[in-house]
Amino acid sequence: MTTIERCGRTVEEAVEEALKEFNTTRDQVEVKVVDAGSKGILGIGAKPVRVKVSFEDSPELAAERFLSQILGHMGLDVQIDVSMKERQLYINLKGSNMGILIGKRGQTLDSLQYLVNLVINKGDAQYISVMLDTENYRKRRRETLENLAVNLAKKARLTRRPVVLEPMNPYERRIIHATLQNDKQVSTYSEGDEPFRNVVIVPK
Repeated sequence: MTTIERCGRTVEEAVEEALKEFNTTRDQVEVKVVDAGSKGILGIGAKPVRVKVSFEDSPELAAERFLSQILGHMGLDVQIDVSMKERQLYINLKGSNMGILIGKRGQTLDSLQYLVNLVINKGDAQYISVMLDTENYRKRRRETLENLAVNLAKKARLTRRPVVLEPMNPYERRIIHATLQNDKQVSTYSEGDEPFRNVVIVPK
């Protein structure tokens, strides 16, 4: 249950403000009037009405509402497709100019994914992981990293020297480790501190 407090000249106006934020309808929320307000004398000393509006949220709705607000502020018209499977929330964004949401090496997309994670796991006892994607970027990036891992492992074997990769986020580092875990001629480990932690490929 998510609860927010809003003010207005009337109860209806205050509730309407909350409904806009929740992106839902009146029949889906519970309303409690905290302060009935007052009109004052000739408008002097008037106090606004204050209400608490509660909404039984779901991770899907919370993620969609949050992204709608963020993307709206960015001036982007984006279709948001959300689905849940085994405590994994999959979000796909469709629209024009999606490159701005991907950013350099997916940094903007990763940042949005991180923020959605914070939003939907706030106060939730059972953690839900988030996978945010657009234009099939995650698959294309995985393939790029897998090819990179194979090529750099070959370099490590030929030169007999460790190869240090550029800093990557935990998800991308796992792809490198997983790609080379069965390679009997090299091993991998991570070093450094976030956000500059990187993978090292070492010849055996």
